[in-house]
Amino acid sequence: MKILTSWLRSYLPQLSVSDRQLADDLTLRGIAVEGVHDLGEGNGHLFEMDITTNRVDAMNHYGIAREAATIYNLPLAPLETALPAGSAGTKFPVRIEAPELCGRFTAQVLRNVTIAPSTGRIAEYFGLLGQKQISNAVDVSNFVLLGMGHPTHAFDLDKIEGGIVVRLARKGEKLRLLDGTERTLEADDLVVADEKKALALAGVMGGWDSMITPETKNILVEAAWFDPASIRRSSRRHMLHTDASHRFERGADFNAAPVANALVSRMILESGGAVEGELVDVVIPGAASKTADRAPIELSVKQVQRHLGTTIAPEGITKEIVAQYLAALGCELTPKTEDIFAAKLPSWRLDLEREIDLIEEVARVYGYNRFANTLPTPGVVIAHPTAAAEAAVRSRLLALGFSESISSTFASQSDSDLFGTAGAGTVAMENPLSEEAALLRPSLVPGMLTMLAHNLNRDVQTARLFEQGAVFTGCTDEVIESASLSLGLTGGTAANSLHNAQDVPIFELKGAIESLLSLFTCGEVTFTAEVPSWLQPGRGATALLDSKPVARFGELSSAEKDRRKLRQPVYLAQVDLARLYALPLRRAMAHELSRFQAVERDFSFTFSDSMQWQTIAAAIRELGIAELQRLEPTEIFRDPKGKSVPPGHYALLLKCVFQSTERTLREDELTTWWADIIAVLTKLGGTIRAPGL
Repeated sequence: MKILTSWLRSYLPQLSVSDRQLADDLTLRGIAVEGVHDLGEGNGHLFEMDITTNRVDAMNHYGIAREAATIYNLPLAPLETALPAGSAGTKFPVRIEAPELCGRFTAQVLRNVTIAPSTGRIAEYFGLLGQKQISNAVDVSNFVLLGMGHPTHAFDLDKIEGGIVVRLARKGEKLRLLDGTERTLEADDLVVADEKKALALAGVMGGWDSMITPETKNILVEAAWFDPASIRRSSRRHMLHTDASHRFERGADFNAAPVANALVSRMILESGGAVEGELVDVVIPGAASKTADRAPIELSVKQVQRHLGTTIAPEGITKEIVAQYLAALGCELTPKTEDIFAAKLPSWRLDLEREIDLIEEVARVYGYNRFANTLPTPGVVIAHPTAAAEAAVRSRLLALGFSESISSTFASQSDSDLFGTAGAGTVAMENPLSEEAALLRPSLVPGMLTMLAHNLNRDVQTARLFEQGAVFTGCTDEVIESASLSLGLTGGTAANSLHNAQDVPIFELKGAIESLLSLFTCGEVTFTAEVPSWLQPGRGATALLDSKPVARFGELSSAEKDRRKLRQPVYLAQVDLARLYALPLRRAMAHELSRFQAVERDFSFTFSDSMQWQTIAAAIRELGIAELQRLEPTEIFRDPKGKSVPPGHYALLLKCVFQSTERTLREDELTTWWADIIAVLTKLGGTIRAPGL
């Protein structure tokens, strides 16, 4: 937003620092000045500011002036709201029929006004800001919004039939807005209406039929407080983002309505006219208790000092400094004990809710650059219970050639239905950014697919990614968060002696999962051919830990591949990290290398396709040969013609490595072990292959 330093200084007549120093000091305290532009002699500077969404109180000149007054301990000029004496009149009727959405509504009648071009301060400041000018009555509303931050609106009083009614729209009701468009309203749109028709879309934009024109003689000035969620819904539904909705959506100042109304009325009357009757101010007590009349917060000075620690200044943060800063920011402090204040929160700071928020305000105004660089007290920082396991998983996957990635925390309904766990439930967002981000993700797989597609669409043909993150199940009232892991790979695979090119990625994922499981002290790990619907049947598996699924992996189904327009096969794995994190990590052990010669022996057998490697390996391990250091398949061969290997069978070349840590192995021992292994493999149905076959 744009801020004029000349306008700021009108609220701070004693401000002596330069504009550039002011910009630096504001930025250091979280009110970021992104650019400073010289406006020429006597006009000061224009600040380009980046105000965070939680600081709606600083989205105006007076709010930033309050920040500057707090920093430099200067008095802030009060806003002049006194109106000239007016004629007595009947109290203008205002009725709030939606008290849960409109907490306050003020109305002031002005008679015999003069509609003319703006002059004086308004014309000067608007010229410097590049703000469009319309007429004095309309420009005043914008001037007050930029000046003190609260939206207002002026109605042509003669076009209002009866009184003001703040109500929900009737479904299908039509309203022509100030931008000339006609909108069809929904039943949960809040409107400002008269007794017969809607006059404005509350908190968003006024209506065409009651707008100020050069012929306007009588005006009703309105300033109100509306529920943020209601304004956000209407603004997004009708795709109208206005200066007013921007502020109401983020939580306007409940007590600012009568002040803003008086400021607008006062400035309109500078061009002529008179006040009729008193200000109508309708307040809903329930809304006031949630905003302006919140319960005080207890603040301990010792807690402030404990949290903020040592400062560069030897005196540190004293009780007097705490009281000075918070009082300047609008808190009403009442001493309860020597150390504790009861702080009544200002109505314009809805972002302040807890003691720690007030402590942060003290730190922010004091200046983060004024704290000493000190190390944490030993023993204060405690690692998260899963930190070591997360680091071990991350290190192992990086070592295996995967790159860490981060995807969106949200997912669409269709992705949640496909990749989520049946019966686990999904968590819907109350105000989703889009249909593609309507739910909290129940699985990491959709995000992984998006990242792989992003790479493929940019001609990155080979990618190996992993993501550790939280997934969410349950419902809105009871969200269950658990740790999960997704692996994704595509491209960069070639056939080897064990597998063809199409199968290599599947077994690469299997190997990565087995490697991760080896990090933990766990029970029996087995595999089953069952796969979820998002994997291609027969092209994946489920890893079972103690007979319960812990991971699923394989090739993405052809239907999903086509739907996502992926140009090459994609392979995915989903691992339940929560189960692994519940297990103890294995301790890394280092052993002295043997000084004695290792001996290799190869075995070539033919097996039926139904014989699995885990069965073969388990049978050989059961022989209990302590000197068997390594057992691995080195080649698998199938003969499509069925000449050297019968149909439905495969040839396996098996390597065994024997070594002792105490002595050199004898030939008779090797012969015995060799015979034992052949006997076991034969018992499993294997047929020894003759040399050369």
